[in-house]
Amino acid sequence: MPIYVYEEIMPDGQDGATFEVLQKLSDPPLTVHPEKGTPVRRIVASVSIAGQFSDSKMASSLSDKKLGEKGFTKYVKSGDGVYEKSAGKGPKTISAKKK
Repeated sequence: MPIYVYEEIMPDGQDGATFEVLQKLSDPPLTVHPEKGTPVRRIVASVSIAGQFSDSKMASSLSDKKLGEKGFTKYVKSGDGVYEKSAGKGPKTISAKKK
């Protein structure tokens, strides 16, 4: 069941407080606040999907440990043109400076 976001309609026409309601897709939109009885309207809100491509899942799949296990090498900038290895195989440091 999706969570819908509603907004109170204030007497002066201004936007009021928002709240969330868990409803079935087949349920009609609310027209009044379930507790206060004030008029409300359903508003469009961003979707939050916790799945394979969510931010938290992507962060864990790009951890140093996982990158090393998959055969990647990760370098982190440690100075002006100098990068130190944080995961994987390869040289301990790389540098863009010419010697």
